[in-house]
Amino acid sequence: MSTGRFNRTRGIALAAITTTAVAAGVLFIQGAADADPKPTLAQAKAQVADLQEKAEVAGEAANELRGKISAQQAKVKALQAGIAKQQVQVDAVKRQIGSLAVAGYQTSGMSTTAQLLLSTNPDQFLSQASTAQAFAGQQNSALRKFQDAQGKLSDLQASEQSELAALQAVKAQQEGLKKQLQANLDAAEKVLGKLSDADRARIQAENEKEANDARAKRPSRDKGRMDDNLPNVPVSGRAGIAVQAALDQQGDSYVWGADGPSSFDCSGLTMYAWGKAGVSLSHSSAAQYGEGRRVSRSNLMPGDLVFFGSPIHHVGMYIGNGKMVHAPRPGKPVQINDVDYMSGYTGAVRPG
Repeated sequence: MSTGRFNRTRGIALAAITTTAVAAGVLFIQGAADADPKPTLAQAKAQVADLQEKAEVAGEAANELRGKISAQQAKVKALQAGIAKQQVQVDAVKRQIGSLAVAGYQTSGMSTTAQLLLSTNPDQFLSQASTAQAFAGQQNSALRKFQDAQGKLSDLQASEQSELAALQAVKAQQEGLKKQLQANLDAAEKVLGKLSDADRARIQAENEKEANDARAKRPSRDKGRMDDNLPNVPVSGRAGIAVQAALDQQGDSYVWGADGPSSFDCSGLTMYAWGKAGVSLSHSSAAQYGEGRRVSRSNLMPGDLVFFGSPIHHVGMYIGNGKMVHAPRPGKPVQINDVDYMSGYTGAVRPG
C-alpha cells in the first residue's frame, strides 16, 4: 500500500473514531441531564417551603432598611433646605458687595491729596474723607461676611453629597436583598417545574383549599364567630381592635412589601392591624421588636406581637390560647397557627 493511500485510510479511521467519541459524549451529557433526579412530591414541598422561607428572610431584611432609607432621605431633605437658605444669604451679601463696589468706583477717579487741593471747602472734604474710610471698612466687613457665608454653603453642599452617597448605598443594599428574595422564589418555581402536571395541580389545589379554609374562619360581625375553636379575643380596647383587624385578613395572600388591604407580608400585617387601632408601627419585624414594651412568653396577651429568628425575620400577632395570626411566608395565606408553628422564638412586645 502506498504511503498516500495509507494516510488517507488512517484519516478516515480517525475521523470515524472522533465522530463516534463526540456522539458518545453528547449521549453521555444528555443522559446525565435526563438522569437529574426529579424530587418526590414530599421532597418538592420541603424544598419549596425552605426556599420560600429564605425569601421571607431576605424580604424582612429589605424591610428593615426602609427605616434607614427614610432617615437618610430626611437628612438629605434637611440639608437641601439648609443649602437653599444659605444660598439666599450668600446672594444677599453678593448684592451688598456689588453696591459698595459701585459706590467706591464713583469716588476713585483721583487721589485723596488731589481732591483735597482742588476742594473749595477743605473742612467739608476732610469730613467726607472720614466717611470714605468708614465706607472702606464696610467693604471689608461685607467681604468677610461673604467668605463666611460661602464657607458655610460649601460645607452644607459637601454634607449633602456625603448623605446622598450613603442613601444610594442603602438603596443598593435593599435592591440586592430584593433580588435575593426573587431568586429564591424563582428557584422554588423551578422545583415545582420538575413535578408532573398532576402533582403541580395537587399542590395548587391544596394551596387554594388552605386559603379558602382561612377565609372561612374570618370573624363575622353579623353571625358571630364562625369558628368555635378560635380563642376568645378581647372585644374592647386598642388590642381588641388590632386583633379583630388581623383576623379579618385571614386567607389574604402573602406579598413582600404589602401592607393591605388584601395582601400582606408578616410585618405589613401587624403594622396594618395595629394601625387600625391608632398605633403606628414600622414596616419591619426587626424594628417592631423595639416598638413596644417587652413581655415574657408566660404573660402574653391578645394583641401582643411575637417574634422569631436571629436576626429577627418574622412577626405574628398573639390571639390567645397559644395561637397567633400571621402571614407565614410566600405561598401561604394569612392564617392562625400555634406560636410554635415557627421555630426560633425570640420574644414579644406589647404595642401601644
